[in-house]
Amino acid sequence: MSKTPFDTIESAQEFLALLREAVDEAKYTCSCDILEADSKAPRRLDALRLVSYKLEKLEQHLKGSRRLLNDLRSLRRLLLEERSEPEVTGQGIESVAQPQVGTGRSSAQRRPGQQPIAL
Repeated sequence: MSKTPFDTIESAQEFLALLREAVDEAKYTCSCDILEADSKAPRRLDALRLVSYKLEKLEQHLKGSRRLLNDLRSLRRLLLEERSEPEVTGQGIESVAQPQVGTGRSSAQRRPGQQPIAL
């Protein structure tokens, strides 16, 4: 199977982080261009304002996408029991299990007939 940038939720999150940096940089450049725009070129100023508006909308969509990916990652951890849970003994918490990375349960831990969940 070939690897793509979106094979995992984490790789999609990394992509969104890079895209957000690019959008932030573009917004800064656009705002500088608006400040330096010549008043004799109203169409250019209108176009720059439209670019600024579209970048703002894109930033809002990226924030929503980041929240959705976080929700999916949390649900995957819940479904695959990847969250670490403390082992409680008579004297309190003795050790904390480390979260598993990857596919979750091993084939020996899955119930018979249960398929791995790929998110």
